[in-house]
Amino acid sequence: MATRYAIYYVPAADSALWRFGSEVLGYDAFTGRDVPQWHPALASASAWHEMTADPRLYGFHATLKAPFRAAEGVDETALASDFVAFAKTHRPVDLGAWAILPIPSSRDGRAFLAMVPAEPPAELAVLESSIVRHFDRLRAPLTPSEIARRNPDRLSERQRGYLHAHGYPHVLEEFRFHMTLSGAIENAAAIGEHLDARAQELEVAPHLRIDRLGLFRQEDGGRFQVIDVATLQG
Repeated sequence: MATRYAIYYVPAADSALWRFGSEVLGYDAFTGRDVPQWHPALASASAWHEMTADPRLYGFHATLKAPFRAAEGVDETALASDFVAFAKTHRPVDLGAWAILPIPSSRDGRAFLAMVPAEPPAELAVLESSIVRHFDRLRAPLTPSEIARRNPDRLSERQRGYLHAHGYPHVLEEFRFHMTLSGAIENAAAIGEHLDARAQELEVAPHLRIDRLGLFRQEDGGRFQVIDVATLQG
C-alpha cells in the first residue's frame, strides 16, 4: 500500500488531553508505540481493546484533512514545508467546552464515542474549509478502489460530490469536529459516562482549542504517526 498523509488537530504531547486520548486508545501516535490502556469498568480490558481497534489505527485526533496520497511530484519535504507555511497564516480557534457523546454510526443502534465541542464556533468551519481546499492541490486523485471503500451508494448526493472533489465525503457542510474514542459499540451512553469521569480524573482542560496541527503519516496500511506539528500563528 502507498504512503498516506493526513492533517489532524492533535493536542500537545505533554497535555492531559493527549494522555487521556492515548490511554483510552492504547496508542501514542507521537511515539508510534502502544501505551498501557485504560478501560471502563463496564468492559474487560480485552473487550475494550477490541472496541477501540478502529480509532487506534489513526491515533487520538480530529480530522481536518482526511488521509490522502501525495500528488505526483509532491514529496514529503514539500508537503511538510507547505504544512508549516499554512499554519503560520492561520489563527488558533477556541472551541469552548467539550462533551463526550455517542455518535450514531449504523442502523443497528450502535454508536461510537467521541469528544466534541458543545457549541462549535463559526471560525471552526472556516479553518476546516481552508485546510481542505488548500491541501487538495497536494493530494493525488482517488483510485476506483479508494472510492469504492467509501460505499458511495450509501452517501448523499452532496457527500458523493465532496468525495470526488475533495477525497472525503464529510467535509465543508458535512464536517463535524470529533475526536474518536471508540468504534461502534453497544451501551455507548453508559460507557461515555466512564470516559468523562476518566477525563476529569486526569484534569483534562474544560475547553478545547485548536492551536496546532499535526501532519500524520501511514506506511503500508499500518498505524498513523505524527511526523510534524505546526503551531497556528496567524
